[in-house]
Amino acid sequence: MSDNSKVTLGKTLRDARIAKGFTLDDLQQATKIQKRYLIAIEDQNFDELPGDFYVRAFIKQYADMVDLDGAELLKQFDSTLPSTQTQEYVDKVNESNPETRSQQRKVDDRYVQLRRTIPVIGIVIVVLVVLVGIWVAAAHNGNSGTKDNVDSSSVSVSGSSTKTSSSSSQSSSSKSSSKKKAAKTATFKKLSSTTSGSTWELKNASSKPKVSLSATSSAWMSVTISGATTWQGTLSTSTSHSLTIPSSATSVTFKFGNAPATKVKIDGKSFNFNSSTSTSSASSSSTNTSSQVQTVTLELK
Repeated sequence: MSDNSKVTLGKTLRDARIAKGFTLDDLQQATKIQKRYLIAIEDQNFDELPGDFYVRAFIKQYADMVDLDGAELLKQFDSTLPSTQTQEYVDKVNESNPETRSQQRKVDDRYVQLRRTIPVIGIVIVVLVVLVGIWVAAAHNGNSGTKDNVDSSSVSVSGSSTKTSSSSSQSSSSKSSSKKKAAKTATFKKLSSTTSGSTWELKNASSKPKVSLSATSSAWMSVTISGATTWQGTLSTSTSHSLTIPSSATSVTFKFGNAPATKVKIDGKSFNFNSSTSTSSASSSSTNTSSQVQTVTLELK
């Protein structure tokens, strides 16, 4: 393809960025691609990028961020780009295999369902044991009354006492189970916020909270747990990503390139980090964190 076609690739990306209202600094913050590499891509100076893989990977990530079809753009200008001998960039740039994600979600769903079922089974067993105990006690009292000619009123009182005791036991078991269930419901509390992000407190989550990320349109994001980046990528309406926070983690930081289009769930509960409502402990200078590029920190308690 001619040099004019090469210029068309860079100009296509630059025009799309300008149309979205992004500066190079905005794009650098959202994609984590250094600004000098973004300039090199727009100027068609591919030799300035660290390697052939990064040329294709950076172009696709750039294109997806400005709502262009990265895969189609790479295909269209394939002959103008440096060739690569491996499929590594396909594995790194594209999302994980959909079948693998589907299977993982099924395993997670079965695990969550099992966790919810076990307390119910425990309550049923306790109730059955109590009912058997009442039946045995009633049978014993009935036999004693027949043999020893015991006053029926005393048997009645004994039966009432046993039933009252068993009812108290059932009530205590139900309250205990209710408290355990309530303790597993995750709650979010905003501590502070700025125009570029916010800090939240997470309480009552499971020992290893499950995080589910999705998007209503193309959105880049990354996840950093206790200071180490564990995942980053671009999601669309047909893709999602799930991960587990280790029990040893003290904080999780999310960076969103398109925050309004991003959805986060923790242990199945929606984390509405875009909410403008702050708690009493939040800074008085808190503002509505609804900007497109956001950094959201979640402190685990």
